[in-house]
Order: sequence, then C-alpha cells, then structure tokens
Amino acid sequence: MHPRSEARHDGGLAGLIAATARGEAAAFEELYDQVAGPVFGVAQRVLRDPAQSEEVAQEVLLEVWRTASRFDHAKGSALAWVMMLAHRRAVDRVRSVHREAERERRTATSDIPYDTVAEAVEATLDQERVRRCLAALTELQRESVMLAYYGGYTYGQVADLLGVAAGTVKTRMRDALIRLRDCLGVGL
Repeated sequence: MHPRSEARHDGGLAGLIAATARGEAAAFEELYDQVAGPVFGVAQRVLRDPAQSEEVAQEVLLEVWRTASRFDHAKGSALAWVMMLAHRRAVDRVRSVHREAERERRTATSDIPYDTVAEAVEATLDQERVRRCLAALTELQRESVMLAYYGGYTYGQVADLLGVAAGTVKTRMRDALIRLRDCLGVGL
C-alpha cells in the first residue's frame, strides 16, 4: 500500500499529523494538500492582504511540520488545531505590523498624550480579562467559540470541523456566551 493511502486510512487528518510527527514526508504532502487552502483562508480573513496571507500560510504549514508531535487529539480535532495555529499566526502578524506602525508614529511625535496611554492600558486589561474568561470555559466550549468568533465559521461549519451535531455546537456556544457574559460582567 502506498504511504499516502496508508496515512489517509489511519484517522484522516489526525493520522496524517501523526505520520508527519514521525517524519513521513508523504503524509505531510497530503496534509499540506488538504489544509493549505483553509489555512490561507483563515490568514486572508484576518490579514486582508494576499501576499502576507501567503507568507503566514507557509509559516503555519512549516510550524505544523515542526510541531506535529505536539498535536493532542484529546484536546480537539486535527483541523481545529491547524486552524488555531493559522489564526494565532495571522493575529501575531497583524499585531507585529500594528506595533511597527505605532513605533514609527511615536518616533514622529515625541509627546504621547495621557489618553493614549490610558486607552492602551485599558485595552490590555480588557484582553487579559477576556483570556481569563475564555480559560474558564470547558475545552469544548472554548474550541467552539474560537472557531466561530476568531475563525469566522458558522455553527454548521464548526459542527463539521468538530464532528458533532449543529445543535450541540449551538448549545455549547449559548452556554459559553452566558459564562463569558457573567465572567466579563457585560451584556454580550
């Protein structure tokens, strides 16, 4: 049996990731073929720049090659893991570009008004609160929220990615949003 077809029958993407972790180049080629499009799509939705999206997609796929052994199917689906890597890398790129533009702006103006500093501190505190509240969710709730809100997927797409019924995803999302609202103390 050809190594590619062996990997395909050994658990889909999870099997391909496991084979990639063992250094099987053919498995990585097939994995690449299956996820390169969705990875580029996630990057494109976040970055809105095709050239940067291509760079990020290549970085993500290289990261999958290097870190395939870190994938834990008990924590979520293989596709969700790859999409999470893609989203994180794209967001990191946006932040990097934003920080660079901010540094350039600051060097052009030496005086930073107090309001800008206060807003930056408030934004950082808000981000920490959101991270803390997301961490308080169950893994299944967090994965559903991350795919829907950060990945831009519909309930049906999230259900397909996680291999569960759409009603289950809706229930997870509703419960997660209630918990987030209570944790953050705001009306979502």
